[in-house]
Amino acid sequence: MAKMNVLKLAAVVVLVGVLAGFSFWFLTNPDFGLALGLDLRGGVHLVLEAKPDEDGREITNADMEQVRVIIERRVNGLGVTEPTITLANARKRVIVELAGVTDPDEAVKHLQTMAKLTFRNMNGEVLMDGSYLTGARADVDNTKIPIDHIINIEFNSDGAKLFGEITSKYVGQQIAIYLDEDELTAPVVNGPILGGKAVITGQDTREEAGRIASLLRSGSLPVSMEIVQKQQVGAQLGADSINKSVTACLVAIVLIVVFMIAYYRLQGLVASFSLLVFALIVLWVLRAFGAVLTLTGIAGFVLSLGMAVDLNIIVFERVKEEIVFGKSLRAAVDAGFSRAFLTVFDANITTMFVALSLLLLGSPSIKGFAVTLAIGLCASLFTAVTFTRTIMRWVVGVNPQMSTRLFGVRRAA
Repeated sequence: MAKMNVLKLAAVVVLVGVLAGFSFWFLTNPDFGLALGLDLRGGVHLVLEAKPDEDGREITNADMEQVRVIIERRVNGLGVTEPTITLANARKRVIVELAGVTDPDEAVKHLQTMAKLTFRNMNGEVLMDGSYLTGARADVDNTKIPIDHIINIEFNSDGAKLFGEITSKYVGQQIAIYLDEDELTAPVVNGPILGGKAVITGQDTREEAGRIASLLRSGSLPVSMEIVQKQQVGAQLGADSINKSVTACLVAIVLIVVFMIAYYRLQGLVASFSLLVFALIVLWVLRAFGAVLTLTGIAGFVLSLGMAVDLNIIVFERVKEEIVFGKSLRAAVDAGFSRAFLTVFDANITTMFVALSLLLLGSPSIKGFAVTLAIGLCASLFTAVTFTRTIMRWVVGVNPQMSTRLFGVRRAA
């Protein structure tokens, strides 16, 4: 049995070591590793403000939401990874953060260009533009089974006449609708459409129909936007932030490991190994969800790391109490983890409520902190309750009669 436990421990150590080495290479690769935010990678920070129309028309929240949708599509065209686009200042400003963009002037030019809606035949020839379109809304056709998700569109008088001529010519053929050079949909013309109203059928979901309707309504920016702030965050500043953050993390980890091993001896060594597993879980979950790592996210990681240590301390104190009460090492480990479970679970749940509140109500930077903290809480609960417990059972199984001093208990029970 002792030999089997030694083999299990050796296999886990080797496996985690290999995984740690691979993770360092993979996650730090700029091409496919963890995505870094503006404050770490550098890039462009833009603030666009809506300008009142000359006719004095009030700028509505719907107008600004259309602006956000159009700008988001244009940013995606730049190939930027995980851009941040938010409405601010009573929804009259759009804040755009583009990590990794090195030419702010080109980005501004791309964003300020008006989005152009066009109707084209299958040869790519433009038949009419979106200036004739007056409305578009998503709806459902309840007369069909299964229900068909549709888009109702309307034209002004000139557009109704032109669209009627086009649809009369292209009966039985497709007319594609483009926003810039992106095809939104390409419905087949079933017959001449003469009333200035048309129905686009064949959307898979109501959400898809709503998205296309929104883009059709926002064929061009509904209000004029001007750049009121343009700030370039240099790559060197981002590199400095990364270096300082990594240094802070390493110092914190070294201090934690030294304290845990000095005070809890063998249990502290196991806890330090578990912290490596904890870090790997958090980083890989962030990578799997495509999360962007920012300075606030690193702060959330460090905080969750401290909480993971705290959970281990709660468990180890319970184990020490059981040893003092005279139980065998194997029984003390099982009883200590069992007694500490409710306390550990309650501590994580209450903090999780805080993380969820920040995630729902916080600003984008705070949300990055909340996401990392929430993932860290789940990872710490797993490593403290499951992984550490399993490793401790194997360690005790190697020599059930080992000295209790190795567990931080000065005298044998």
